[in-house]
Amino acid sequence: MTGRTARAEQVGMTREAILRAAEQLFAENGVFAVSNRRISQAAGQGNNTAVSYHFGSKVELVRAIVRKHADHIEQLRTRMVAELGAAPELRDWVSCLVRPSTEHLASLGERTWFARFGAQVMADPTLREVMLEESFSSPALHQVLQGMRRCIGDLPDEVLVGRSEMARQLMVYTCAEREYALATGIRTPWSSWHETGTALIDAIVGLWLGPVTEQP
Repeated sequence: MTGRTARAEQVGMTREAILRAAEQLFAENGVFAVSNRRISQAAGQGNNTAVSYHFGSKVELVRAIVRKHADHIEQLRTRMVAELGAAPELRDWVSCLVRPSTEHLASLGERTWFARFGAQVMADPTLREVMLEESFSSPALHQVLQGMRRCIGDLPDEVLVGRSEMARQLMVYTCAEREYALATGIRTPWSSWHETGTALIDAIVGLWLGPVTEQP
């Protein structure tokens, strides 16, 4: 092994340790309540500037955490879209929206932080834009949203925007609440991430197909 290869592997291991530590600390405490020094210490780095050296700003660190998970979610969603039948219905498209996230969380093992990390990020106006930007860079997600739109019918623009936001909130905070319950030993309404996904699909399909009250 050359010195250059060994150095590259060491850098990769350091970055991964920082990402893991930051994700957990951000999930449990909020992003801006956690200092770079605390992240470095949790990652086992003696150099307190390790975070800024490897990632620059805290915003870029958040972006790196999102991207770390986005690749697997994109793979799952791409596979699900490819497996759709010839005439997918709204529930099929909503399944492609929800299942990749819940399956990804299930794949992470018993202790996870990504759902709560996502909830913390979405609560901050600046970081929210980072997460949405990374999410909407997904070609598969665009296919899903277009498919849903074709099934929904002719809804007023303000209803489309409002229900899109409601669906996003349902996904983010339902997953975060389940993850918190698992971490703290609280009984959850669903026994698995798969059941959680099914409940979310039911709720989001109902949300989109619900009546629209005409405003005065």
